[in-house]
Amino acid sequence: MVFENPSREEIKQILQQANAIAVVGLSDDPSKTSHMVSAAMQAKGYRIIPVNPKAQTILGEKCYARLADVPEPIDIVNVFRRPEHTPQIAEEAVAAGAKVLWLQLGIASDEAARIAQAGGLTVIMDRCIKVEDSILLPHGKQ
Repeated sequence: MVFENPSREEIKQILQQANAIAVVGLSDDPSKTSHMVSAAMQAKGYRIIPVNPKAQTILGEKCYARLADVPEPIDIVNVFRRPEHTPQIAEEAVAAGAKVLWLQLGIASDEAARIAQAGGLTVIMDRCIKVEDSILLPHGKQ
């Protein structure tokens, strides 16, 4: 299987329709990329749901240890974990009923993509959600 990300137009639609973004691997350290990206997305109006078993709150939001613990619908699972962790995260995203599995810039896994796609999720890999949002929706969600 040769993986191909959705088109820019499809990614734009995903971002326009998304509200809740569960961020797996969101750090409570403001100097970390996951924190900076999530803070920027939160400032643009997205609901950030931190998934980090080692923190209580991040960005003013309650943290959850696992995707299965999140008590609300998830539109996008945004992943800031090494590739070897992503197949399990893909399984959890499917089980949680998420719509999209988004692996951040520098992260790709054919196995995670297969699992997520088989579960009905759209998959985006090796792309930064903040960069895509800034390019495709420079004036916010419309």
